Amino acid sequence: MTIAPAPTHYSQTWTFFEGEWHDGNVPIMGPRTHAAWLGSMVFDGARAFEGVTPDLDSHIARVNWSATNFKLKPMVDEATWHGLVQDGLKRFDAMAELYIRPMYWAQNGAGGGVLFDPDTTNWCLCIYEAPMPKPTGLSITLSPFRKPNGDCAVVDAKAGCLYPNNSRAMIEAQSRGFANCLMRDMLGNIAELGNSNIFMAKDGTVYTPSPNGTFLNGVTRQRVIALLRSAGIEVIETTLRYEDFVAADEIFASGNFAKVQPIIRIDDRALQPGPLFARARKLYWDFAHG
Repeated sequence: MTIAPAPTHYSQTWTFFEGEWHDGNVPIMGPRTHAAWLGSMVFDGARAFEGVTPDLDSHIARVNWSATNFKLKPMVDEATWHGLVQDGLKRFDAMAELYIRPMYWAQNGAGGGVLFDPDTTNWCLCIYEAPMPKPTGLSITLSPFRKPNGDCAVVDAKAGCLYPNNSRAMIEAQSRGFANCLMRDMLGNIAELGNSNIFMAKDGTVYTPSPNGTFLNGVTRQRVIALLRSAGIEVIETTLRYEDFVAADEIFASGNFAKVQPIIRIDDRALQPGPLFARARKLYWDFAHG
């Protein structure tokens, strides 16, 4: 019996793999590939939009950092990654909104099982059209699912195997009518949203969870903190509970995919995009174009 492939519809995509650029969603893994079977893969994501690529160097450095922490081999130096990105961007319109994703993964296992062989590390660079979400606002709630600690998951890497837990948290929240959800660490403190870092403001001060080894200290998160502080706005990294967000004056999120987004509802409480969100977003856009 011949099994027909499922129909797929992807935006314009170019992938550099095994020495050349490929048009479309090129197959890079098979059923015996360790990463496809057992999740031994790390990646990073940068953005191109409005003719700029903010913090591209930090995202490139982090994919190699992630590979090292995951025990894969970071085979591509940062200068080579940069050159490939610039070459790939030429294949798109200069003002295209793109996602830039370098990846490493284990091709083979050691002995055919769970243990992967770092010497079989493979890699690719995938760039594709991905429209920037409009800052129309998100609704959030509290997830029953929690973030793992470093002694039970590879939280010191941007690893694909971490994301199914976030995905099921977001699916559960969406089943209750919310776009996203706040996730706690194992001690019950707020860590992040299902797919981005989180900020809240109270009485003119911005607060955000301290990086405590249960979530990535995002590149965009660090940039937003630095920009706000340079503008004279106090930003405190601290331990926060869900009750703090429920009582906040405003809430906003940061992440590479959507950059800076407002939260307009938490449970049954409506919020307005506030002045500190607006300042953070404008500061980021000015930085990106500067």
